[in-house]
Amino acid sequence: MARKIGSRYTAHQILGRGSAGTVWLGSGPDGPVAIKLLREDLAADQELVGRFVQERAALVSLDHPHVVGVRDLVVDGNDLALVMDLVRGTDLRTLLDRDRRLTPADAVAVAADIAEALAAAHAAGYVHRDVKPENILLDGADGRALLTDFGVARLIDAPRRAGGGRVVGTPDYVAPEIVEGLPPRAAVDIYALATVLYELLAGFTPFGGGHPGAVLRRHVTEAVAPLPGIPDELWRLVHQCLAKAPASRFRAAELAARLRELRPALAGYPALDIDEPEPEPAPYEQPAAYEPPPARGAVPLVRGTAAPDSANRETHTSMRVPGAEELAGGAHGTARAPRAPGQPRAGSARHRAAVRRRRVRLAAAATAAAAALGVGGWLAFGGGPDGPDGAPPAVEPDLLPGAGADPGTDPGTDAVTGVDTGVGGGSAPAAG
Repeated sequence: MARKIGSRYTAHQILGRGSAGTVWLGSGPDGPVAIKLLREDLAADQELVGRFVQERAALVSLDHPHVVGVRDLVVDGNDLALVMDLVRGTDLRTLLDRDRRLTPADAVAVAADIAEALAAAHAAGYVHRDVKPENILLDGADGRALLTDFGVARLIDAPRRAGGGRVVGTPDYVAPEIVEGLPPRAAVDIYALATVLYELLAGFTPFGGGHPGAVLRRHVTEAVAPLPGIPDELWRLVHQCLAKAPASRFRAAELAARLRELRPALAGYPALDIDEPEPEPAPYEQPAAYEPPPARGAVPLVRGTAAPDSANRETHTSMRVPGAEELAGGAHGTARAPRAPGQPRAGSARHRAAVRRRRVRLAAAATAAAAALGVGGWLAFGGGPDGPDGAPPAVEPDLLPGAGADPGTDPGTDAVTGVDTGVGGGSAPAAG
């Protein structure tokens, strides 16, 4: 369904969608055009609209054979639109999706066209900031490569919008100085274009793949992997334009000239046949530990101990139930025998009551035993009313069976009933 864009243009059908808006096939007083209608939230930003109005003259004046020209800027109610030249062809991303990679000669031809477009833009004071295959169009009539969306990234991603440490751009093509928070200069476009050239040759970007945070980190910390099978001179050019230091990269005009000079020598080189590296997995984040309350009668969890059957005892840690080595009296503490069925749990009210009853019985048994031994000893050694002192002889405590044992902790056999309590190993004689 057609819709009016301002008073001079009509949008007929959608050609594509991007992060900033929708591109329509349109018509105007001078024939077919492409109309980029920005998102409603962007059009509602009065500060952004003001910047577009201020930049209108510069946007329209950027005229170059390898730049998709901006013809007009429309601000109409809730509509904010860029009216551009219509390029009948496809974008570079669509070509890569189909062919995956290009021959070195074709890849260098595309990069040389875009380098010339950047040279013209940089001379006019523009930094594109979003050079990537999606923003490179291939004219179906003559095969030229054209750079589009000039000015959009600069206006939309102004410093106010990029505040708070947010990195603006597509992670695979972002220069390391942007990741480090430095202002974007012309060198960021050279880095992005070299990344595109690497992708055209290899079929993948030099630092891409995996989690976006890992991609950004690699831009800053890792060296670019070489591409086997291309001439050394081409590799040196790509490598220099991917330098971490912006000052080490070529300027756009110099890069375009070197690429043009190099292209004839690349005739006959086939497209590379190399495997894409495995992407780095997303960084692991330790989940918050949750320790449910132990169930009644359960053994408490031990935190931070290596699993007994772990192949890597130095690094593997987990929460787990103590194993056989702890129960056998290993390095984790004193061994404790397992509780028999029906036996009260240690520390429970039943257990404390049983201990108290046992101690009372043991104390009574000890008193009875002492009395019996005292009387028996006195009679055996001739004591009695006729004895020399009229009293039973004194008995040393360590002569009693089980002397020195604490009846509270090692009671042995119940002295009253004669039943083995199973708590200790000592024993005391029955009374009598």
